[in-house]
Amino acid sequence: MSESISVAVSPEQLYALVADVTRMGEWSPVCRACWWDDGAGPQVGAWFTGRNVTPERTWEARCQVVAAEPGRRFAWEVNHGWAYWGYEMAAEDGGTRLTESWELLPEGVAGLRERYGETGDAEIAKRSEAARSGIPATLEAIKRTAESG
Repeated sequence: MSESISVAVSPEQLYALVADVTRMGEWSPVCRACWWDDGAGPQVGAWFTGRNVTPERTWEARCQVVAAEPGRRFAWEVNHGWAYWGYEMAAEDGGTRLTESWELLPEGVAGLRERYGETGDAEIAKRSEAARSGIPATLEAIKRTAESG
């Protein structure tokens, strides 16, 4: 699933924001903090950890950068291929079209079903709904930050 928003800054400026995963906690309704592991940075193969909070639980997930193309695309996979999160930037009149995407990958579907047993599909639905509502909220927050200078 994905959503897009127009932001009145350049693709390069947006890339600098979203590739700084240490700021994700400012924008996401679920992710409260991220940090680079072992001094890594926004490059393919780099690892970072994210701390997520919902009313039911708090957890940390390790993520690996799978795309780092300045001004174009920044993406990562969660938990060794369980889920994909990404941002794409495309120049448009007066700024950039920013698209955020999420996908629960086959490994994640299998892992959640194994971990939660007969409630696995309900857990998958919860995560899908969190992404469906969280993506537009995150995009709006990134837009506010980017456009405020």
